[in-house]
Amino acid sequence: MADKKSSNLTVLPQGMLRGLLMRAKLILSLMGDRRVSPWVKLIPIGAFIYVVSPIDLIMGIPGVDALDDAAVAALGTYLFIELCPPAVVQEHMKKLTSNMDIVDGQDEVVDADSVDIKDK
Repeated sequence: MADKKSSNLTVLPQGMLRGLLMRAKLILSLMGDRRVSPWVKLIPIGAFIYVVSPIDLIMGIPGVDALDDAAVAALGTYLFIELCPPAVVQEHMKKLTSNMDIVDGQDEVVDADSVDIKDK
């Protein structure tokens, strides 16, 4: 019998992954909203360009050189959401979380009566 090898991949906790996906969806929906200033929309675009560019603030130290990319990405997303109008952010969050209620509703307990059927 062949045994399955365990994977060495790091798996994000489900809550953390869900939070990252929610933030990405929120940013994309806010980028498409006309009520958000075009100047504010430059923040995530600039952060994305910095992350994919080969230029780094911290270079030469293995493992540490990716920290500046993570910091710029986190700061860019945070500033973008904070500088968007709060009412617009709340509206988009409400739309995004309304879909999550359907998925999360699987844990609900249904109160019902049961009936035993006897075989003859």
